[in-house]
Amino acid sequence: MTETPRRGPRLIEEGLEHLPPVPPSAAEAPEIDALPVEASAASATRFAAGRRSSLLARLFWSALISLLSLGLGLWFWQTIEALLAQNIWLGRIALALAALVGATLFIMILRELASLARLRRIDGVREAAMRAIATRDRNAAQSVLGSLDRLYRGRPELTAAQAEIARKSGEVVDGDALIDLAERHLMPPLDREAESAIHRAARDVAAATALIPLALVDVLAVLTINLRMIRQIADIYGGRAGWLGSWRLLRSIAAHLVAAGAIAVGEDLLGPALGGSVLSKLSRRFGEGLVNGALTARIGVAATEVCRPLPFHTRSRPNVARLVKSALSGLLPNRD
Repeated sequence: MTETPRRGPRLIEEGLEHLPPVPPSAAEAPEIDALPVEASAASATRFAAGRRSSLLARLFWSALISLLSLGLGLWFWQTIEALLAQNIWLGRIALALAALVGATLFIMILRELASLARLRRIDGVREAAMRAIATRDRNAAQSVLGSLDRLYRGRPELTAAQAEIARKSGEVVDGDALIDLAERHLMPPLDREAESAIHRAARDVAAATALIPLALVDVLAVLTINLRMIRQIADIYGGRAGWLGSWRLLRSIAAHLVAAGAIAVGEDLLGPALGGSVLSKLSRRFGEGLVNGALTARIGVAATEVCRPLPFHTRSRPNVARLVKSALSGLLPNRD
């Protein structure tokens, strides 16, 4: 009996040219650099701070402000004319008061413009520092150090730190190391002051929410405390924000919170910070006060990152849970 020879596997090549290519394995796949949180937050901050409104919106607001200014000026002039017609001295007094109001308004506008320019200057220093860290360019880092020296000139609490940076900067070669040197010596006292401001604001907001029974007054108190905290943090880092500068900071902080995904706050933050399901054991007003205080701490940390002239590189960011625990733990009842 004749055995049939066994047939081996055969490759049919017809139609293989239409198959998709074989994807690379996980080991062969190229690495994709993740966008750091600092870059995303900085881009969101630049977008919020530097975004220009449309031409139609600028035309509307310019026309409205001009119309209101003309109406106010006409009302002033008619008032002064009426007083001059009745009594020459009353008219002169009104004219002097109008001149005083105009001079004061002019000085206030100049101060607001100066505060906006100072905030833009700090933004420019921070962006230049981030570029120097990324490129390790020593010349760019030296320029950042010069900007920091001009920004903090005349601050007695930073005189020793500036002298130490000037003494050690000649020994550093890389640009990122120069920025790290400035951060290690200049930022710690300023960061401690900013954390103290956040601590006080969180306690004040929690107490105001828990103790003020009227909802509208409660909201106004919380907004006032948060705005005061933001202006204090800006002043600590050299920003000196006025009213327009505070509005600009609010926009930047809101964009930073959105970029960092830090808007939602509640028992997920208070539980690890204060231990257990705290809100379910407290009264409604007290629980609202704790939530508002925690949100104020988050806003304060975002304000620190927006107002700080150097990014957090060698030093860690303020821990929100730790700030909330230290600020609000004293307000909790004693749980045995």
